Amino acid sequence: MRPDARTGRGAPDNATPTRFNLPSREADGDWLDTREELDEGLPPLRTTVTVEKPKTIITRNQSPDIGFDRSINAYRGCEHGCIYCFARPTHAFHDLSPGLDFESKLFAKPDAAKLLRAELARPGYSVRPIAMGTNTDPYQPIEGKWRITRALLEVLAETRHPVTITTKSDRVLADLNIIAAMAKQDLVSVALSVTSLDPKIARTLEPRAPAARKRLAAVKALAAAGVPAWVAIAPVVPGITDHELEHIVEAAAEAGALGAFYLPVRLPFEVAPLFRAWLDEHYPDRAAKVMHIIQAMRGGRDNDPNWFSRMRGSGPWADLLKARFERAVRKHGLNLEKRPLRRDLFEPPQGPQLKLL
Repeated sequence: MRPDARTGRGAPDNATPTRFNLPSREADGDWLDTREELDEGLPPLRTTVTVEKPKTIITRNQSPDIGFDRSINAYRGCEHGCIYCFARPTHAFHDLSPGLDFESKLFAKPDAAKLLRAELARPGYSVRPIAMGTNTDPYQPIEGKWRITRALLEVLAETRHPVTITTKSDRVLADLNIIAAMAKQDLVSVALSVTSLDPKIARTLEPRAPAARKRLAAVKALAAAGVPAWVAIAPVVPGITDHELEHIVEAAAEAGALGAFYLPVRLPFEVAPLFRAWLDEHYPDRAAKVMHIIQAMRGGRDNDPNWFSRMRGSGPWADLLKARFERAVRKHGLNLEKRPLRRDLFEPPQGPQLKLL
């Protein structure tokens, strides 16, 4: 372990973004040498939360290879610390590092439910499912205190608005009463991301996310409550987790999941150098091999930003992953049923004058 590596965190360091002119940060070598001589470790890295007050809460997108056109992120940054997270570069917009800052300097939006109610009440609002958890996890640890995700779900349940939830946390079960009631009206589906069944791999890959067994238990509980539950094998990291693909599909079926899907790892912008540093730190024996396979699926680059191919990759390695996944899904009887979410039940929230009547 390098002397500046943080135990229990995903990113090996606070790699500095350069796209937005953030001044370079250089470690004080003398200070580090002194710490080593005294045989002292680094002080614990504390998580801080800053209140963010946006004017709107629904984010729109027009990406042709994404199955939703709107999303909500209750938080910015994510304490789960998944090294591969494609949302890391968003912290650079705040002159913060996509490295350790992303997983320790978080932003919360406590007015999210109020903003959502106002946006849903606008004349001419057109209903489509709102995706939650597409950028940062709605059930990361700070949700236990802030409960912003729950407040958002309460508004969506009240207005009978469809929503999809993606998370790496069994904390989603804290809102099972709301989610199960919405499921009876075909208003919700939930996907639990399971990247690795190996605790040793998971501890380095996504150090502060709940264990895979807890996520699969959450899938089982959701399915038992009548909630359409999916398992997202996202991402698949070649040379690290790809050998588990069939095992995760099997585990998803045993947990009662309706289906599963997968995504090869993506390394946009500052994620690539962070991921390379992580490989050097935890898997130096295969770092070059892993990057070679990733580049083989990304047209010779660390990342392929092109529509559609960015989600599946290309070339022999990507084709092999696709064939293996499809065979496993057929074997275990997943992805046979489609449950579209209803949009016709939506009722705009009442304004303050109507509530007085």
